[in-house]
Amino acid sequence: MDLIIVESPHKAKTIEKFLSANFKVDASKGHIRDLPVNRMGINVKKNFEPEYIVNTDKQNDIKRLKDKVAKAETVYLATDPDREGEAISWHLAEVLGLDDNKPIRIEFHEISAKAVKKALDNPRVIDKNLVDAQQTRRVLDRIVGYSISPAASIRLSETLSAGRVQSVALKMVVDREREISAFVPQEYWLIRAETLTQGNASIKALLAEKDGKKYRPESQEETDEVLSILKNSDFIVKNVKKSVVKVHAPAPFTTSTMQQDGVARLGLTSPQIMSVAQKLYEGVSTPNGNMALITYMRTDSVRISQDAQNAALNHIKKVYGEDFVPSKPNFYKTKGDAQDAHEAIRPIDVSVTPESVKDVLDRNQYKLYKLIYDRFLASQMSDAKYNSVAIEICADRYTFKTSGRTELFAGYTAVYKDAKAEPSDEDGVNGLLPKVTEGEVLTLKKLEKEQKYTKPPVRYTEATLIKAMEVEGIGRPSTYATIMGKLSDKKRAYVVKEKNYLVPTEISYPLIDFLVKYFPDVMDLKFTRRMETALDDIGEGGRDWHKLIADFYAPFEKQVHRSTITDVICEKCGAPMEIRSGKFGKFGNYYACTNYPTCHNIKSVNEKTVIPTDYICDRCGGVMVEREGKFGKFIACSNYPKCKNTKPIAGEEQKTPTSVYEGVCPTCGKPTKKMTSKTGKTFYGCSGYPDCKFMSWDKPTGKKCDVCGGALVEVKDKIYCSNRNCVNADKGGK
Repeated sequence: MDLIIVESPHKAKTIEKFLSANFKVDASKGHIRDLPVNRMGINVKKNFEPEYIVNTDKQNDIKRLKDKVAKAETVYLATDPDREGEAISWHLAEVLGLDDNKPIRIEFHEISAKAVKKALDNPRVIDKNLVDAQQTRRVLDRIVGYSISPAASIRLSETLSAGRVQSVALKMVVDREREISAFVPQEYWLIRAETLTQGNASIKALLAEKDGKKYRPESQEETDEVLSILKNSDFIVKNVKKSVVKVHAPAPFTTSTMQQDGVARLGLTSPQIMSVAQKLYEGVSTPNGNMALITYMRTDSVRISQDAQNAALNHIKKVYGEDFVPSKPNFYKTKGDAQDAHEAIRPIDVSVTPESVKDVLDRNQYKLYKLIYDRFLASQMSDAKYNSVAIEICADRYTFKTSGRTELFAGYTAVYKDAKAEPSDEDGVNGLLPKVTEGEVLTLKKLEKEQKYTKPPVRYTEATLIKAMEVEGIGRPSTYATIMGKLSDKKRAYVVKEKNYLVPTEISYPLIDFLVKYFPDVMDLKFTRRMETALDDIGEGGRDWHKLIADFYAPFEKQVHRSTITDVICEKCGAPMEIRSGKFGKFGNYYACTNYPTCHNIKSVNEKTVIPTDYICDRCGGVMVEREGKFGKFIACSNYPKCKNTKPIAGEEQKTPTSVYEGVCPTCGKPTKKMTSKTGKTFYGCSGYPDCKFMSWDKPTGKKCDVCGGALVEVKDKIYCSNRNCVNADKGGK
């Protein structure tokens, strides 16, 4: 029996139906080990090695897989064909005891019988370069997130999260919002002329130029002056340009363009789109078993296979006709920094139309599959063609322009229309225009004026932010959905949606200001782009990941430290003070002198919580600070919880007796506290509790009886043994 291990049970079901009974397919259900959740898990001192731990909820899965591995003749790892999938395969090999130097890795970009069988015929070793690239991103993001987030939380007194790419994306949203807030509208005016041809046909045109240069009046006075000139001017056709405009079909989807179009057209969020696409890739349930519908959905390549192109062209010819098949097949160039290992996102089989599987898909699955299907089919179709006419009309020193476009041939738009905004009334675009000749004198019918104001930049939507991130080289397409999810996470939303536009929440502004001030490299778009290129270099085997992290960490560590230094000056020694996380409750962030240990001064950010005093702890030498509990004010050691020393404040009225130190513990030598029980009776308990549980009804002296070894206690200024059966016990009945 041969065993194939994938990540998803759905994927396992889809693959298994292509194979003989000699194969078994099982799923790891995602990552089986990862970095720890509640700490960084990166050993900075040991060359930044990550500490991987087995996920607690994966123990049963690991046991099941180990049992099957032990029985299998050959084991294949068929995780997703990207860096993340390569890393999952490596982790599986490590945990299951597989030899990763043997050809145990198989890879396919679509779940079809042909692709799976081809992969089984060409197994390979796990690509350690791809694993290192994924590991580097994980280590880098963990170092940044687990260093910056606490620093930001302390400085801003909020529980915040920050990330290497997430925060840069948030900065783009915040910067845009600030541009909008700072925008000052500028007045301008539109002037439209409606003229009549010699055949009495109407032409509407918009004032565009003055003396051959772009022109718009900027005030009502200026507009009225222009109108007075135009009313007495001849309107003459200066130029008529006729052409046939061809519009080429768009490329098939990449991860980025699928998310952009999906957000704009389907009303889904980026994470929702990727979740639905994952199901379409892994396989949906049908009466005939699981069926995969699309190729792998994490890709920035626009390339497609020759077989897929031939199938598409045959389908187009059959369904739409010969005219819709281009004379030469359409090819698209993948941008220079893209990973071209995969194909574009496309349907596995064009004969499986969206309508043919509509009954087995839910609403979102159907909508996304149709979008992917239509986009792919359109990408292989002929150009759309339009008759275009552009007319320029002169009047004195002014030029009016208008244009019109009519469809000659639908081409790819028969399947997929571009999701572009309709022309505005300021573009001078009309429908079908009447025939005119150059030099023809037109009759002015009327002039219209309209006051306008320039508009601020438009807020980002998910679609436009993803596009901007792609242009800037921030992150990779496979990370966009995760970034969008983090920005709008319900626990700590950094952006909210208003009519699909992303609006930063109140906390986002100080967070970005803090990050830009103290971590300028991390927040620099160019730095983020260079880091993505460096990760690509590691994946291609051209760079050592340890050195990349080390080169980044040295200056970054200094920035982290600098971010805690404040403008607050220590009143005792004049040194700057740094802010630290609280030791005194959730509002306990405090300032500490950077001249420590020479100066022990601390002060609270929240003066109601902690007030430093001039008293020194008699147990550990720390500064005693004033605190307020449910029984009133008292002073406590600032080294809490390492030192739990407390004392009453002289002259301070207490609601009930506050615990004070009296006596010495004979067991561990620590001071004992004089306390009151629930019944109102006084007793003495060790301050080392719970490590030491000594207690006594009488004040212990710290010494032991030389007869029985019991604790010696003080009763009415006399010393007795606490052991009632000892000869040294208090015989007075105490």
